[in-house]
Amino acid sequence: MVDGGRLWRRLSELAEIGKQESGGVTRLSFTEEERAAKDLVASYMEEAGLAVREDAAGNLFGRREGKDPDAPTILVGSHVDSVYDGGNFDGPLGVLAGVEVVQTMQEDGVETEHPVEVVAFTDEEGARFSFGMIGSRALAGTLSPEELKHEDANGISIADAMRDYGLDPDRIEEAARQSDSLAAYAELHIEQGRGLENEGLPAGVVTGIAAPVWRRLIFTGETGHAGTTPMVLRHDALAAAAEVMAVIEDEASSTGTSVATVGQLGVEPGGINIIPGRVEISVDLRDIDEGTRDRLEDRILTRVRELCEKRGVGFETEVLQRMVPVSCSETVRGAVRAAYEGLGLEPYDLASGAAHDGMQLVRLCPIGMIFIRSRDGISHNPDEWSSEEDCATGVNVLYSTVLDLAGGT
Repeated sequence: MVDGGRLWRRLSELAEIGKQESGGVTRLSFTEEERAAKDLVASYMEEAGLAVREDAAGNLFGRREGKDPDAPTILVGSHVDSVYDGGNFDGPLGVLAGVEVVQTMQEDGVETEHPVEVVAFTDEEGARFSFGMIGSRALAGTLSPEELKHEDANGISIADAMRDYGLDPDRIEEAARQSDSLAAYAELHIEQGRGLENEGLPAGVVTGIAAPVWRRLIFTGETGHAGTTPMVLRHDALAAAAEVMAVIEDEASSTGTSVATVGQLGVEPGGINIIPGRVEISVDLRDIDEGTRDRLEDRILTRVRELCEKRGVGFETEVLQRMVPVSCSETVRGAVRAAYEGLGLEPYDLASGAAHDGMQLVRLCPIGMIFIRSRDGISHNPDEWSSEEDCATGVNVLYSTVLDLAGGT
């Protein structure tokens, strides 16, 4: 069995890096906080007897050799970056769980046929550049030089941030792995929903991962004096955007399965007595079914164009990122179910409404995920919480899963 107390101590130590007054965590990609978090994780990897390295995208790896060093690798892990003022479990649990799994193998003298690597991916969340999964995209070989032009709120591009961090964006292709180098990817993660809690279960088997499309919507109206411009003559960009937000909520609610979120809002010029002339909003659309999500997107854009034409407001939109929903591999799911049964637990299937790095690897190898219970379903929030007992249960499931996949003896 794994050392749940050691895992919990490490989660608590990592939570101190980037800690906010609210008790939440802010660790954005290519920052001092992310560097400090990866350095701490690297020290845990070394303590576990792993060979530690970073690739051209800043992904951190700890490797334990198998009896056949040329066999394809079993990859486990997650990420250590966060959203703004996020929680302590989303990402770090998966990375530290991977370290705990291989450290337990090391301490117990367990040998595996396949090598096992633990990874802390770079920038899963996308909080800084409105473009996420940079590290897993790079590993999958799908990150393009054009995508490194995405900028943060200060106008710093991903490429520039990489240079400041000590990486060379011109060498990003060196992070790509070949499909024959990986046998499977497994990740432990908090559910970020109420499914397991409602069922009274500590953990579950993930069947598939919903995928987001992120868009920026730009409304261009006419700036004017708030006191002297009659209502009938206004072309208020913010009033148009507000009506659009209601449209987005209405259309997403109509499908029964989709979710939509406006998380960013920019208003110019921003004066209390000035009619807004330009407004930008972000839109995050998700569904487990790609067709349903894309039809939702089309309906929203059609209604937005009609609304803006009626109001005399210009409208532009751009895609920030588009992902494809994926199904988890039956091979990995089977190993997870067997792990549950071996521990005397009831396997419970559920889908992930949140996106995860594993979806980027689906063309490289079989992927799978294990969820543990989230208190009140809260995530991306300082109140995000999973109990020490549930974390330990999840890691024990992951241990048995990796042992199965890696051919352990």
